[in-house]
Amino acid sequence: MELTIATRGSKLALWQAEWVKNRLERMGHSVKLKIVTTTGDRILNKPLTQIGGKGLFIKEVEEALLRGEAQIAVHSLKDFPVDYDEKNFILAAVPPRENVEDVFLSENFEGLTELPNGALVGTSSARREFQLKQFRADLNVEPLRGNVDTRLQRLKEGKFDAIILAFAGLKRLNMLKKVKYFEVIDTDIIVPAMGQGALGIETIRDKKVVEIVKKLNDFRSWVEVSIEREFIKTLNLGCHAPVGVNARIMVDDTIKIKGALHRGDRVIKKEVLIPFDQWENAGYLFAQEFRE
Repeated sequence: MELTIATRGSKLALWQAEWVKNRLERMGHSVKLKIVTTTGDRILNKPLTQIGGKGLFIKEVEEALLRGEAQIAVHSLKDFPVDYDEKNFILAAVPPRENVEDVFLSENFEGLTELPNGALVGTSSARREFQLKQFRADLNVEPLRGNVDTRLQRLKEGKFDAIILAFAGLKRLNMLKKVKYFEVIDTDIIVPAMGQGALGIETIRDKKVVEIVKKLNDFRSWVEVSIEREFIKTLNLGCHAPVGVNARIMVDDTIKIKGALHRGDRVIKKEVLIPFDQWENAGYLFAQEFRE
């Protein structure tokens, strides 16, 4: 079958789309890419929380699907809203998940605890900022937008003492060694974003296309992100809200769920351990722990 994948044009987005393209081609399909520029790509001088709206990185991609220019879209799942147009589209697959953690990067300091008082840290995420300030209230945090190369270049130019990015993207692009020091941040310090480290493959509601793409789904990854997405949806929060949630299937098949929600001048953190067979309602029930 001939298929077209709509994707953003950043280096990471193209890596992700190519990853899916290669696997579909191994299944015998002919696949090409269509590059789309989104609102989130165009507006780089404001924090994501100030731009407003849901789906800053998917609206134009979905419009390409509606126009019939593509049948598939590949997203970083943390950018894919929990409330999307299910009438026209379906989240058909979540492939095996990459590392979920955030990573600390610096040219001068070996880790978070090594930063001097008042050090300047760059991040695009309110979630990271609030949790970081809870861990180190003395640090200064400023917005850092742009693609991975742009952010790393600003670090190398000395604009920041350190920056924080998602580990998965740097690993996929093989860019961890481009910075002198990096440290994986424990999820007890910064709880990751919903869906972090996972890809979401969205399709039009065409039975043949859906069945093809579903073959790329990894059930364990699907379970984890489904819990996280249900948690966010229950609390009526967006992709870029200052909230972290991570569900991880442990070696004994229990599921550990961690959550962090910014409220007022504090960050509320909780975690729970549940049996695997209770996963389908776990995100909803865990969200109740954060209601006032």
